[in-house]
Amino acid sequence: MQNLPLVTVICLCYNHQEYVVETLNSVLFQNYENIEIIIVDDYSTDNSVKVIEDWLIKNSNILFIKNSSNLGNTKSFNAAVKASNGQFLIDLACDDVLLENTVSAQVNHILNTPIDRTAFVYGNAINIDKDGAFLSYYFDVNEQEQVLEERKSGNIYTEILAGGTSMCSVTALYNRKIFEELNGYDETLSYEDLDYWIRASRQYNIYFCDQVWVKKRQLEHSLGTHFNKSNSFAKKINLSTYHILNKSNSLNKSKEEDYALLQRIHYEMSQSFKRKEYGLFTKYLILKTRLHLQLFMR
Repeated sequence: MQNLPLVTVICLCYNHQEYVVETLNSVLFQNYENIEIIIVDDYSTDNSVKVIEDWLIKNSNILFIKNSSNLGNTKSFNAAVKASNGQFLIDLACDDVLLENTVSAQVNHILNTPIDRTAFVYGNAINIDKDGAFLSYYFDVNEQEQVLEERKSGNIYTEILAGGTSMCSVTALYNRKIFEELNGYDETLSYEDLDYWIRASRQYNIYFCDQVWVKKRQLEHSLGTHFNKSNSFAKKINLSTYHILNKSNSLNKSKEEDYALLQRIHYEMSQSFKRKEYGLFTKYLILKTRLHLQLFMR
C-alpha cells in the first residue's frame, strides 16, 4: 500500500439522505487500498447529517465537515482539498456511485500518461434513476460497450471551448498538484466543471479512458437538469456560463481558438433567446461583437 498514491475522495452532500450511504459504501469498499475519504455536508435541510453521523459510528476515522451555511460545490470542494492529503482528487456527489474498481482503474490510467502534464483523466458513466435502475450510458456505446464517438485526448482546449467535446465530470480523477496550481474551482461561479476544464486544458493535457467508472444518478433536482429551465437557480447557472466564456476570451491565442469560442457563444445566444433571457442574450451579443473585432486585429 505504501507504493500506491493516496487518492482523496471528497463526498459532497446536499439533501442526499436517501443515497449518501450507498455512495459512501461505494468508496469504502473500493479494491484500491490507499484512499482518504472526506465528507462535506453543505447545510442540508433534510436528514443527511444524521444519516452520515450514524454511518460514521463504524467509520470514525473519516473527516466530516459540516458547513454552517450553504456554500455551494465550488467553495465546499476547495475547502475540503485544503484539509486533504491525496496526490489525486475525486469530486463525488453523494447520490452517485463508484464501481468497485473505479479508483484503481483511474490511478492506473493517469500513471500511464505524462503525469506532470496531465490535469485529469475521465471515463464513461452509467446513468441510473432514483432507484438505481439503468437508464443509459453517458456516452453512447456499441454492442461491445465501447464508446461510439472517438474522444480526443491530450491537448483538447479548442474542442472543449467549442462545446464539441463534452466531459463526464463525475468520472474525473484530478492531479492535485495542477488543481492547486490553477487555484482550484472558481468560487464565484454556480457550477464548477466547464470553467475548470477550460483553464486546465489551456495549459495541460486531459485523457479519456473507454471504461465505465461511475453510476451517475439522474434526479429531478440534479444540477445538470437546470441548464434549460427558467427558475432563479437556472438563471445563475446560465449567467455563470457567460462569465466562463467571457473569461475564456482572454485565454485564446489564435484565430482557430477564437472561432471555437464564437461557435460556443452562438449556441449559448440561441439558448438564452429560447429561454427569453434577453439580458443574457444582449451580454452574449456584446461578447460576440468584441470577439469579431479581436479576430480582425489578429
